[in-house]
Amino acid sequence: MNALEVKELTKVYPEFTLDKISFCVPQGHIVGLIGRNGAGKSTTIKGILRLIAAEGDVSVFGKNMGEDEMAVKQMIGYVGGGFRYYPRNTLSAIRKAYAPFYPTWEQGKYERLLAQFKLSERKKVKELSEGMKVKFALALALSHGAKLLIMDEPTSGLDPLSREEFCDIVLQLVREDGVSVLFSTHITSDLMRIADDIVYISQGKLLAACPLKELLGKYRLARFSSLKDATTAKAIGVKAVKEGYEGLLLCDMQVATSAAATDATIDNIIVHLEKANEEGICAEFD
Repeated sequence: MNALEVKELTKVYPEFTLDKISFCVPQGHIVGLIGRNGAGKSTTIKGILRLIAAEGDVSVFGKNMGEDEMAVKQMIGYVGGGFRYYPRNTLSAIRKAYAPFYPTWEQGKYERLLAQFKLSERKKVKELSEGMKVKFALALALSHGAKLLIMDEPTSGLDPLSREEFCDIVLQLVREDGVSVLFSTHITSDLMRIADDIVYISQGKLLAACPLKELLGKYRLARFSSLKDATTAKAIGVKAVKEGYEGLLLCDMQVATSAAATDATIDNIIVHLEKANEEGICAEFD
């Protein structure tokens, strides 16, 4: 069973359209939602959570969000980027305001998570580091029995060590507690560490929804001595670099003799596919 199924999610704004986005989060998987700023990642998450009115169907563990929103939301834990609680509030005050919304709230689990994360309810929000704020948001999100964790840029603003610790926590939640995860991020090193699958959105359209290894295995990064060589090789999203030109080549394409090809990273793939899209070249992932 899939933890999350999204079918043709659509939201139309005057200057932006999220266009029929469909993907799934398999149970027990970590799925990274990627794309440049303004691509539609946050709109997708808000549409899934019905924080905005959007067309399309959303199901969580087989239950349709539109038919039983309250029951479905009990199964979801949400962690947003930043931490917007009043800075002078104590963690205790925030928990007392938060817990009554969830009939399935588990105080014992909450206290175990606080101990694991080394958090004290006596602390005020303003006294927490950015990493501690994320841990507290996770404690709240997971203490009502949520089996699907949805996160929007949770590691934004964290230092490398805090991001590493966050990734370790997420992996532990998946392996030991059976939690499934969808999280948007622009920090691709986090994805390389923990993601099973990738959902890639560009300009409101779905470019890829597949296992991470499949996406990385589709392209190679090639460097060329001239623009003519890059064009002849049919490189995707060609751009000038310090020592010539570079672009993506499909792995099943013959590499030109003048090109040096290496494995492509997620960053490489995003940069060159976005450039191809800006130039009006279809770069969809089939």
